[in-house]
Amino acid sequence: MEALEPEVMLRQVGSLADDLRELVGPVSRRRDALFASADWASVGSVHLVGDGDSYYAAQATELAFRSLAGTSCVATAALGFLEYEAPWLRLAGPGRPLVVGISSSGSTPRVVQSVTRARQHGALTLALTGVPGSPLTQAADHTLPLGLSRPERSPGIRTYQASLLGLLLLAVRLGEARGRHSADETRDLDRELASLHEGLAATVELLGDRCRDVAAVVGDAPVVVMAGSGPGFGTASFCAAKLIEGAGVFARGQDLEEWHHVERFATPHDMPVFVIAPPGRSHWRAVEIAAKARELGRRVIAVTHRDDVEVVRHASAVLPVAVCSREEFSPLLYHPFSALLACRTAQLLGRTPFRAGPAAAESARR
Repeated sequence: MEALEPEVMLRQVGSLADDLRELVGPVSRRRDALFASADWASVGSVHLVGDGDSYYAAQATELAFRSLAGTSCVATAALGFLEYEAPWLRLAGPGRPLVVGISSSGSTPRVVQSVTRARQHGALTLALTGVPGSPLTQAADHTLPLGLSRPERSPGIRTYQASLLGLLLLAVRLGEARGRHSADETRDLDRELASLHEGLAATVELLGDRCRDVAAVVGDAPVVVMAGSGPGFGTASFCAAKLIEGAGVFARGQDLEEWHHVERFATPHDMPVFVIAPPGRSHWRAVEIAAKARELGRRVIAVTHRDDVEVVRHASAVLPVAVCSREEFSPLLYHPFSALLACRTAQLLGRTPFRAGPAAAESARR
């Protein structure tokens, strides 16, 4: 297969705002039709299952299901769900468990198996995918398709946003079905999501040259940490994955509090630490972690709202986000820097996406 060029990630990021603007309406209408076909009010718990980017999207949207749908929610990697969670679904509590299998391709093996097993144990199952008629849709009771126009082979960036959007729209409508809010409030939340496309475009514009500058810091480091909590942990995990896939730089996504317990003891002491700090429940801890990281000699890069001064005062570089949103929707705004950064880092290091093994190392030396 022909090697990808890093610039594919720039094209992907450049399409995000238009994708968001174009997808909210069609996906919300498909969602509403879906909710006319089953007893969604009986859902008592939500289990989000995926691998890779799909798993990170699940992590990033747990809060939305808890706060907007008013139900317990847990995100689980597919193998863990298949072998260690599905057999005990009936113990999940009152109401019927809803298992959402997430796979852009619709063919991730362990996700398909997880949905099949969940049905065997009595769960209501939903496929969230970009490919109608795929194995995942055949395994699930219901499907919410997330078709993207102009697909191309790339580290998952547009597909990740589509999965985020599908999950957020699902959480909003499930809240209505369960009596958490009215149909009018559902429409207001849908419009709120749609309106973020302007802030997303402005954020990408702000990030341009800044990501090129930060790439020099990342390219000089043997390891990078991305830290965030709540939805920010899913964002941190996804952003770390883009550096690995896109530029071959080892990066780790970590919870803010867990960084304090573990990674603060790691060397080198000047390793880059990205603090993902949207306004929200854990922002106070992001400020403290940024301060501690700087005190320990880390090169702190703040990913935060452009008017934030609390985290920024401890940072050596800032990757700004142009607008504020409710914390549940923040994952849509806080991930784009990672693909831009991965592209610029790959260009700097002479690497291409998805290169692994000795052949990749030899190619990079040429």
